[in-house]
Amino acid sequence: MKILIIASHPDDEVLGCGGTIAKYAKRGNEVYLCIVTKAYTPDWSEEFLKKREEEIAQSSKILGIKKTYFLGFPTVRLDTIPQQDLVRSISRTIEAVKPDTVYIPHGGDLVIDHRLVFESALVATRPRPDNIVKKLLSYETLSETEWGRGFKEFIPSVYEDITEEIKIKIEAMKSYQSELKEFPHPRSLELLEILAKKRGSEAGVMFAESFMLIREISS
Repeated sequence: MKILIIASHPDDEVLGCGGTIAKYAKRGNEVYLCIVTKAYTPDWSEEFLKKREEEIAQSSKILGIKKTYFLGFPTVRLDTIPQQDLVRSISRTIEAVKPDTVYIPHGGDLVIDHRLVFESALVATRPRPDNIVKKLLSYETLSETEWGRGFKEFIPSVYEDITEEIKIKIEAMKSYQSELKEFPHPRSLELLEILAKKRGSEAGVMFAESFMLIREISS
């Protein structure tokens, strides 16, 4: 099986799907990552940009990601980009990977980058006779999904047991030192584990990641 994770920003893939990525990669599935945006100077330093590349590479190696696609759109400025360009780039990635399953950000997240990627991914994966995506899900991102309440509620309908992968998820998140905060900030390792425990309790397991099923096509 081929799986594609579409992330608005680096680290979204770990926060929302890190355990699931590791789980399916360990089972021999091909997991690909598409990072839509990129930081830029002078808003971010050259040192930060170089460090960010290293963080992405290290995290991807820990999770077992086969290949990462970088679309290179400006971070926190997706609202300045014609949606057609965003849809076209995501569509090209889907055509290159030919995934069976695609994970995308939640459409009600606080940051507009997430919402625009959600909308563009819906267009890129819309059902057509030549559609190759059979399963489409959205994931939650700490400090974006819960802070975005009022837009559209995240209501889980699919759970992945990541009890055996929780340590891998946390280790992958440690790679993103530039994004980690101290507890009780939601971008802390403690909150990452707490959310996994909460979702696990909802599914009757120790640790879990949760998703909203948008569409599944059975044959």
